[in-house]
Amino acid sequence: MTDAKAGGSGAGTDQPGFDRGLLPPMLLGSVLNPINSTIIAVALVPIGRALGAPASQTAWLVSALYLATSLGQPVVGRLIDVFGPRRLFLLSTGLVGVAGVVGALAPGLGVLIGARVLLGFGTCAGYPAAMALVRSEAQRTGRDSPGGVLTALAVANQTIAVVGPLLGGLLIAVGGWRATFALNVPLAVAAVLLGMLRLPKAEPEAGRETGSEARPGAEPTAHPTGGCTRRGSLAARLDLPGMGLFAAMLVSLLLFLMNLHLCDWYLLALSAAAGAAFAVRELRAATPFIDLRVLGGNTPLLATYGRALVAYVVAYSFLYGFTQWTEEGFGLTPFHAGLAQIPMFLLAIGVSVVSGRSTSVRGKLLLGALGQIAACLLILTLGGDSPLWMLLLVALIFGVPQGLNNLALQNSVYFQADPERTASSAGLLRTFAYIGSMVASSATAASFGHHADTGGLHRLAWVMLGAGVLYLLLTLFDRTLGRAAGTGTRASA
Repeated sequence: MTDAKAGGSGAGTDQPGFDRGLLPPMLLGSVLNPINSTIIAVALVPIGRALGAPASQTAWLVSALYLATSLGQPVVGRLIDVFGPRRLFLLSTGLVGVAGVVGALAPGLGVLIGARVLLGFGTCAGYPAAMALVRSEAQRTGRDSPGGVLTALAVANQTIAVVGPLLGGLLIAVGGWRATFALNVPLAVAAVLLGMLRLPKAEPEAGRETGSEARPGAEPTAHPTGGCTRRGSLAARLDLPGMGLFAAMLVSLLLFLMNLHLCDWYLLALSAAAGAAFAVRELRAATPFIDLRVLGGNTPLLATYGRALVAYVVAYSFLYGFTQWTEEGFGLTPFHAGLAQIPMFLLAIGVSVVSGRSTSVRGKLLLGALGQIAACLLILTLGGDSPLWMLLLVALIFGVPQGLNNLALQNSVYFQADPERTASSAGLLRTFAYIGSMVASSATAASFGHHADTGGLHRLAWVMLGAGVLYLLLTLFDRTLGRAAGTGTRASA
């Protein structure tokens, strides 16, 4: 650890502060995913034109990253729990650099999709590594939320997520669509160097994630002499069979969602079969990959995951679908399409700063739901001859749910999750968000087909409106939300 501390000790005490040297790699690592998630929004049309691919095919550039990230986020989080954040952080961010080179030099769409898969896996470690470091620093300093680092992570991710389209448009204007991939090379180099210099080198403790957490009646991996082998113990802690079944379930489901056709029903059946096998495995495992008993008994948390899914269907349908339409259906350049997102960026940041002072969850969710519905209704009135101010108004209205929903969902998980599983519960929140983004990607491709025209935008808006109404209903009928913020004092985290 470095010597610099954030927020030093309090007056008259020797309580240590958060290690300020950890902030640069934590923040940079955590924003690699939102950068690549959003920067592609304005690059889809130029890529399609350059490679002769319709919108239904370039949508795979979005789906590929979320497919990899949905699978990789909980898996990498588990590996970080076992091996510590440093090695996984360095390996993953290095992979981001490789993906940047592959994407910048890609001769065709297939290789480009492969680069996005690498980016998905490469950006998986940033957020769980940051959460692991925050947790270890909280234990070291004795502070539940050292130096407001969790707030810094949330603001950094939201800022990058919203400003991504603008950055993408600028890169395309300067260096073409390949520059959006090449950007990952210097970012990865910086992240690796910061990680090598700043992240602690401590090896994982022998007692971390040990059998002390095993369920009664579960069978440990036994050594012939009566103990547990190191390899067997590691395999049991990782729950490799559980990870494999989880991967089969999720990949099959997402492949079905990415290309909705009745002839692909077998993917849904395969996902259901893998899900059933996964449930049996996790209920019998000594140290499960995902503790289904704890998750299944927490109805409020499951409701939050459901809200996250539908909220991100709306958010990412707007991010990808609306942005494509502003270029193809309205005639804006990629750079100007990015500029059209600025009202949402400004309002979302302002809303986040103001609403972040309150621990209320229900009010944020309700206002966010109403903002989504209002914006979707306004999209239904847009056409190719609409005045520019109407596009800016839509973006401005979307800034309200953009600023409220993320904070409210994170606060919900923080209060509703088992305190000992806060990190894994937060990881699952992101997985549900990624599933929502995949549904959005599939809906966008189905709505637009070969061209992002106004008719396709209106079809997509109806899907978004349905998801927004469902989000509102899930909030209105959840009576546990009013008690969420009052069950503890952790909101300051």
